[in-house]
Amino acid sequence: MNGGGLVSLFSLGFAKLADLGLHWNALWTAKHPYAVWVVLPLGLAFLAWVTAKYTPYVSGSGIPQVIASIDMPYSANKSKLIAFGQTLWKIPLTFLAMLFGASVGREGPSVQVGAAVMYAWGNVCRRHGLAFKGLNANELMATGAAGGLAAAFNAPLGGVIFAIEELGRGILLRWERRVLLGVLAAGFILVAIEGNNPYFPNYHGQTSVPYMFLWVILCGVVSGVLGGVFAWLLAKGVAGTAPAKMRGWIRRHPIYTAFILGLILAGLGTFTHGQTYGTGYEVVTKALDGQTVASEVGISKLFATVATYWTGTAGGIFTPALTTGAGIGVQVWSLTGEIVDQRLLVLLCMAAFLAGATQSPVTASVIVMEMTASEPVLFWLLICSLIASIISRQFNAKPFYHFAAGRFRQRIQEEAKQQEAIKQDAVKQEVTKQAVQEETK
Repeated sequence: MNGGGLVSLFSLGFAKLADLGLHWNALWTAKHPYAVWVVLPLGLAFLAWVTAKYTPYVSGSGIPQVIASIDMPYSANKSKLIAFGQTLWKIPLTFLAMLFGASVGREGPSVQVGAAVMYAWGNVCRRHGLAFKGLNANELMATGAAGGLAAAFNAPLGGVIFAIEELGRGILLRWERRVLLGVLAAGFILVAIEGNNPYFPNYHGQTSVPYMFLWVILCGVVSGVLGGVFAWLLAKGVAGTAPAKMRGWIRRHPIYTAFILGLILAGLGTFTHGQTYGTGYEVVTKALDGQTVASEVGISKLFATVATYWTGTAGGIFTPALTTGAGIGVQVWSLTGEIVDQRLLVLLCMAAFLAGATQSPVTASVIVMEMTASEPVLFWLLICSLIASIISRQFNAKPFYHFAAGRFRQRIQEEAKQQEAIKQDAVKQEVTKQAVQEETK
């Protein structure tokens, strides 16, 4: 339980710093809107360089690193992706990305930080014969990761569902009482500190409309297609989607590539009057309140998030995906003649797009429900998310987080082989040296 408290405190500190980064970004972009054409490309190039050179295991969301760590066999390299010292760099790097205007969130990074904190805490307790000595490494990682998500979204139940559906997919985890209590503790401790306030404003829209099932199908299909394309773009990477002649240059010059992607982000931000920067929280709050939101924000946010992810810097895609879903909901509402409650379509598309991006429909539905206090709509959120998830599989056979986890796992395995080869070469050289010395005698 103390580990859950630590995860909550780290998540709370991370949240305060992230909010500060978003606030400062809003201030300087409002005062100097065209400065983004300099700050974003240079800032992202700098972050890409720092991440690649000094903290390669904190790039991207953070959720794939946890999945890869849980899935790897027990060895000295198992915890390399969630090493406490390196993982903590996720916090200032994500803060800087938000400050510069990148399309990132803190929820995925909170998962990696939570796993690192709980794993480190478990090791300390184990060495001193305290609590958690009965839990293995996988269970500590899963508890901390899910607790980090629960605390980040103020969604304790969502954290439990995330642990079971996402982290436990294809992996044997013993869901002991202590594991689930650790996840819930992280969420409820934050509730005790910050209050039981949903992440987004409470949902006050309609809970049912005529031909409800048709609207659910429409939102599920549209969000599933776009969520599938979103995940496909993330998985392919900038080199994988570029023309064949450019792929070699892109792979050889990641810093220049990040600079160019920063220019694209500046263009999208200028086009949408700054609505693609950061998490997009204001877009969601306006859309859920029925206020006017530009219909192009959803697609613009999608490409802004993809461009940011392609730079290789630290930052999550969870909240930007929810913002993209909200924008898609507004666009569906606009294209269908504005004949139903905008707020309902926004809510459905938020859950459905996240489900399409992650292929985790239950997690997406429950988290959106908890974040908006929309319990009466949970059934429709689940149906819509299931439709989106099924359609998304036609674009990506493997869920994005698990696909990305495979890349991290492969990287660790290759590094381990290289280290073993270096050791063997050193041994051979020592043996040869000794043999030469014997001959000279």
